[in-house]
Amino acid sequence: MTRNLRPGSLPLLLAAALLLAACANPALRQAEELSRSNQLDQAHQLLSQAQQQSPADPALRAALLRNREQLGARLVMQIEGLRAAGRWEEARAALQRLRELDPQQPRLDGFATEIARGQRQEAKLLEARQQLREGRLARAETLAREITAETPAHPGARLLLSQIAQAKPLETGLNELGPAFQKPVTLEFREASLRQVFEALARSSNVNFVFDKDVRPDAKVTVFLRNVSLDEAMRVILSTQQLDRKLLNDSSVLIFPNTQSKQREHQELVTKTLYLTNADVKQVQAMVRTIAKVRDIHIDERLNLMVIRDTPEVLRLVEKLVASVDLPEPEVMLEVEVMELASDRVDALGLQWPSEVQYGLPGASGQVLLGLRDSFRASVANPALVATIRGTSGNANLLANPKIRVRNRDKAKVHIGQKLPVFTTTTNFTGSTSVAASVSYLDVGLKLDVEPTIQLDNDVVIKVGLEVSNLIRQVTGPGGTTAYEIGTRQTATSLRLNDGETQILAGLINDEDRRSSTGVPGLSTMPVLGRLFGVQTDTRNKTEVVLLITPRIVRNLAVPDVGLTQQPGGTDALPGAYSSRIRSEARAGVGLTSGATGARPVPAAAPQAATAPDAEVQLKLDVTPQVAAGGTVSVTVRHDSGATVKGEIEFDASKLQPAQAAAGGAAPGRLAFELSPRGERVLVLRALPAAAGQVLNIGVGALSATGAGGDALPVRLDGSGMLTVESGR
Repeated sequence: MTRNLRPGSLPLLLAAALLLAACANPALRQAEELSRSNQLDQAHQLLSQAQQQSPADPALRAALLRNREQLGARLVMQIEGLRAAGRWEEARAALQRLRELDPQQPRLDGFATEIARGQRQEAKLLEARQQLREGRLARAETLAREITAETPAHPGARLLLSQIAQAKPLETGLNELGPAFQKPVTLEFREASLRQVFEALARSSNVNFVFDKDVRPDAKVTVFLRNVSLDEAMRVILSTQQLDRKLLNDSSVLIFPNTQSKQREHQELVTKTLYLTNADVKQVQAMVRTIAKVRDIHIDERLNLMVIRDTPEVLRLVEKLVASVDLPEPEVMLEVEVMELASDRVDALGLQWPSEVQYGLPGASGQVLLGLRDSFRASVANPALVATIRGTSGNANLLANPKIRVRNRDKAKVHIGQKLPVFTTTTNFTGSTSVAASVSYLDVGLKLDVEPTIQLDNDVVIKVGLEVSNLIRQVTGPGGTTAYEIGTRQTATSLRLNDGETQILAGLINDEDRRSSTGVPGLSTMPVLGRLFGVQTDTRNKTEVVLLITPRIVRNLAVPDVGLTQQPGGTDALPGAYSSRIRSEARAGVGLTSGATGARPVPAAAPQAATAPDAEVQLKLDVTPQVAAGGTVSVTVRHDSGATVKGEIEFDASKLQPAQAAAGGAAPGRLAFELSPRGERVLVLRALPAAAGQVLNIGVGALSATGAGGDALPVRLDGSGMLTVESGR
């Protein structure tokens, strides 16, 4: 229904609109100005007060909701940034503001959990670093793995695990037993009973041994062990007698036969859930079953988790295996430029003569009497002569410049062009005639298929498929159907490029050269004079497709440290079991049990005094493992010998600088030090902003040691100088 406005009603409507605009709440304009100046908190307070005064105003309510959404998004970004920087109190305060602003925010509980967990993990990481500095590798690794179990990508914990793996020899496993089992002992038994051997061990170490009922205490043992720990002696004796052990407490051990039934009876199992971040849980399941031979395993593809039930030794092996394969996949950014260079030129030059010459009676049609031949006239078409001088030229440059980010070994496709409809009709002559039509689409334009493979040396192998097609003409088929004639050029290749290297693929050329002439037959085809008797047309069309491709690696595979890629795996019967190797300074011999010759126990020997003091000086290096850009790095060097040690701290002067001005004449990147007998010195460096996000190495050079008698002594450096500078956020 339409209603005509009366004359004079338009001014009334304008006046009403102005009146409504004047009646709008002034808080809306003030809040908008505050929002433009990024003062969202003040705008929210203003709108809240205005909305309380006018609760029925829909404009105020809508503005308040928009402001609340903007302020909530900004608080979420602040919380994420503060949490990543480890500023927990500020993050908790921002979380409280978000809770007051929007109690129904879905991320409130998640943020609260992450902040509490992050603060707890930071305390654990500090304790683990302290344990590493004190040489307690087992405790430091346990704390670091507790962090990675909750947050697999935690950078501090992963770096600490890397440092632990470098500091720990390959053959060394975690010490299952406590300090009571690390006392040195010396054993010499020949054809002694098993009971006598363990009685001697119990008297010398105050450790209790409990035997399973199926253990034969009268089994004969011949063993010679010198300067080994109680733990090592137990492992050697038990392995030769097909026995196993179970720790009851810090000073008690259960000895039982190493059979499958007894393992099930005495060996305690642990259940653990492992969450995978990047690896496929099915592939990891197959690997774990093959390598670690786990007993019970369950996977959940929805959550990408794996639940394992086995012994602590097997679980420790599984954790390391998972850590070595649960790595983010490499990604590459492919910068592609596709150009179609087209040029065309048409030259037409010459004289166009008439194609017909007539002689007869003008205006007459049909037959003409010869008696009228006096009226015959000669005539040609008008104009009788036309000079053609025409030349055209053109250039076309069609450019497509897509950037594609692709995961390793994944395919990516780019199609730039159009879809042409093609109709297909089907006629049914059964009964009444019926016609059914269907449509399909034909892709015309640029098609690019790429499949990159990223190598560890930062090379990228790319499989490239390129097709360029264009429409030539439309074809009408039977029954009025439509088809098209398509011109296409395509190529497929595989190439290997460095990161950032540009490769040009060209040569897809279509070159068309035509020459035609129209005019007096015979004379118009003459080389030079032919243009006086006709028009010669030269046509030259040329198109070329050029492809430029540049790979830029976004993230390559972070190869794990050797501590994860190479590790002891136990035995075939007991995967993940502790190594049977003993210390290199120990001496061991196990004889054959032939005949009965009495046993002669030798009590545990006291630790031998150090021989040849100061034969070699061991210099210990301790570096702060992780600092922020602009923070200070403590470098501690110390030794416990009676010699005087001199040397220089070496570092990258463009990334680190001394916290205090160095002495005159000092070379950049070097700090000299001198340690008195059993001395210690702490040097302080400062991480420059240029070192943000990098891993640096601090070394020690020009080492020399002088003994009490003035003789030179060799110096051995112990410790890692690896330093990680955190990226600024």
